[in-house]
Amino acid sequence: MENRTHELFLVLRSQSGERDALEELLRGTQTFLLPYIRRMVGAQGAEDVLQDVFLQICRNLRALNEPKFYRAWAYRISTRASFAFLKRKRIWEERHEESIEVDDLPDNQEDDAAILVGELHALLDQVSPASRAVLDLHYLEDFTIQEVAAILQLSAGTVKSRLAYGLKTLRNATGRKG
Repeated sequence: MENRTHELFLVLRSQSGERDALEELLRGTQTFLLPYIRRMVGAQGAEDVLQDVFLQICRNLRALNEPKFYRAWAYRISTRASFAFLKRKRIWEERHEESIEVDDLPDNQEDDAAILVGELHALLDQVSPASRAVLDLHYLEDFTIQEVAAILQLSAGTVKSRLAYGLKTLRNATGRKG
């Protein structure tokens, strides 16, 4: 909790124009965003995407009305920048996600999810970027479904659908049926 409080003060000081505070804020931000961005775009493009994210943060930080939501805001910017990178590099394949109803999911979804978490890093490349962002934020960054929805500006139902699609893709990739 102390870390989040320190982060809040850094955001407020950065918004008031303190350059040292901004540099410290960005160094701290890099520690949690760079691994996320690497998982989204791969190691080769991660540094470039992070630089784009930092530029957007620097340009728009004063407009952030609720400094306590800085981290979610930074993840949102990172997700959008990652998607833009993937689209520019033509890695973004036209994978239209199947429409899966949450009620159609098997009861053992949580058990399967726990098993798959250990394998996620290697398998995430097989999942569409939209589902990858949801899986990453929910399982690797420990955000709730509601928090993921807020970060990505999606409905909770869309997050659940992308989560279900991503888990189904991962199950198929590992030979697990559910």
